[in-house]
Amino acid sequence: MARSDHSINSADIFAKAHQFTAADEVKAKGLYPYFKPLTDTDGNVVVIEGREVIMAGSNNYLGLTNDTRLMEAAQNAISKYGTGCTGSRYLNGTLDLHLELEEKLAKFMRKENCVLFSTGYQTNEGSIQTIAGRNDIIFSDKDNHTCIVVGTLSSNARTVRYHHNDIAHLKKLMEREDASTGKIIVSDGVFSMSGTLAKVPELVALAKEHNARVYLDDAHAIGVIGEGGRGSASAFDLLDDVDLISGTFSKSFASLGGFLVGERSVIEYIRHHSPAHIFSASMPPANVATVLKALEVLQEETWRLERLEEISNYMRNGLKEHGFNIWTSESPIIPVVIGGLMDCLEFWRDLFDEGVYANAVVPPAVPRGQSLIRTSYMATHTNDQLDNILDAFRKVGIKRGIIDHNGHSLIEV
Repeated sequence: MARSDHSINSADIFAKAHQFTAADEVKAKGLYPYFKPLTDTDGNVVVIEGREVIMAGSNNYLGLTNDTRLMEAAQNAISKYGTGCTGSRYLNGTLDLHLELEEKLAKFMRKENCVLFSTGYQTNEGSIQTIAGRNDIIFSDKDNHTCIVVGTLSSNARTVRYHHNDIAHLKKLMEREDASTGKIIVSDGVFSMSGTLAKVPELVALAKEHNARVYLDDAHAIGVIGEGGRGSASAFDLLDDVDLISGTFSKSFASLGGFLVGERSVIEYIRHHSPAHIFSASMPPANVATVLKALEVLQEETWRLERLEEISNYMRNGLKEHGFNIWTSESPIIPVVIGGLMDCLEFWRDLFDEGVYANAVVPPAVPRGQSLIRTSYMATHTNDQLDNILDAFRKVGIKRGIIDHNGHSLIEV
């Protein structure tokens, strides 16, 4: 029976939980921005707390989550295969759909082989810890996604973290290491908070100089940037020079799961050795069928990528003209830096009251004093919706003293 006495006892493993009151305190002020249930959505507009708001915080980059073709593909897969596979890919959980998707993704990404994982998080965690062994070194960007960090920590390799996108620092760190040691550079392709791109050409050049491999997490890049939506390596015409590329299905592909592409023997090794792959139930049929249809739409409807780039440029320019600090965003992810944690939460609430939903990002996800509103855009956003978002930001920015009426920033971050 659970104890009702929650008196503080440092020897109790639950002490940290009993002392955690921050969420309740923010909720009491009406500023809690997380775990908000959506009761209806068409992708661009969602219903939260009984009211319609424009969604400006989704990773649904191609706007396909409500596409009738994808929903029909999912429904057909359920009718044929049922709702789940009830086992891992290694045993009873492989469908012909899984093999078809792996083959088509490898071809799309112009790589020899592909392996699917049940989530994007598992893809990086499970692949990195498998390919990097006890005598190897992982060079990891300090702003990499948590799933990469966890993958490096759970591997037997030594991890060396370099300053964000700092090639000079990475070079210095690599020069210190024994030339005979196995090395791999791991980086986000598009960084999920700043929207900036990795310096892929420089990473590739350093890897060649030091006999290292390159691994890019393109969760926010595939279906977003590059030739035909092939991601960050493709954006620099370096697909052949990047050894491993991971992606997720929970963003542009409107589903759930993840994948890794690369050289045939390397992918086969990961397929047969990664605990995240071997001991997890496989992607359900509906999810796989959804991705197959999304991949088809991505290749046929190139206007989605063109529109997404147009929208991204429009919103970056608009927010900058209003005086907001958006760092160096180069993608549909556009941060708006607010500063203090509570200032950010108040800004988020005012923005919501103006009919716009975006994401409040606070420490430890960003450095202290750099709390921000993370916005992200879809190819299906209308011009009117984009202007409404900009109007709401301007109104709240002036109200909260972030910008002035003349489009000048009033904060130092």
